Amino acid sequence: MTRRRPPVLLGLLAAVGAVLFIAPLVGLLARTPWSDLGGVLGREIVADALGLSLLISLGATLLSLLFGLPLAWILARVEFRGRTLLRGLVLLPLVLPPVVGGAALLFTFGRRGLVGQPLEELTGLVLPFSVWGAILAAAFVAMPFLVITVEGALRNLDQRFEGAAAALGANRWTVLRRVTLPMIAPSLVSGLLLTWARALGEFGATITFAGNLPGRTQTLPLAVFVAMEGDRDAAVAMSLLLVFVSLAVLISLRRSWWRAR
Repeated sequence: MTRRRPPVLLGLLAAVGAVLFIAPLVGLLARTPWSDLGGVLGREIVADALGLSLLISLGATLLSLLFGLPLAWILARVEFRGRTLLRGLVLLPLVLPPVVGGAALLFTFGRRGLVGQPLEELTGLVLPFSVWGAILAAAFVAMPFLVITVEGALRNLDQRFEGAAAALGANRWTVLRRVTLPMIAPSLVSGLLLTWARALGEFGATITFAGNLPGRTQTLPLAVFVAMEGDRDAAVAMSLLLVFVSLAVLISLRRSWWRAR
């Protein structure tokens, strides 16, 4: 491919656009208490928030895998009336303000909600302001990333391989396990990483539906929000930790994409 020097105006606009992304990171690095970073990250509030973030994000990722993978398969492979509407509803959290999603969850799964009230009466389970509620909120906003990634992979998959396996006597589950899933594995891994990263950084739906209870539902993003009011060093350290995690996810996605190629 021939490399050409870009037009001056285009180059200037691109440079300004790059600065918009780089400058905040530089500002965060400049404000980081490097000399006491280990001590700040070792504080109880940070450790509790980190542990909860890992628990909630992993729980949301597992929940997304359990329900999102079959949903992606149905959307990609089954023709039925209303499929476009269903896909739109499934992907709605991608563009829906997280606070609105949290409010919708509260009205549905709250103690007097459409589902929450009978659920509490039957099982005694109360979702709002609990770890399970935080997992549900994170899964609600993160699962669409898995669905849209896996659905695209299934649509682009050459189904002749699945047909050949079926012709050789493999049943549907064997075809799915031995042919389909291995062939879409890079996309599935990418979707899971995106889902986990989105769940790890979830804020709006969590604070609306699960609250901001230290040691119970206060994740890293919520702890950063609270720390901004008084403990700026802790806020910066936790923000930097989230930045590094997000960057690692992006690098992993890039490698998964090259393996898929």
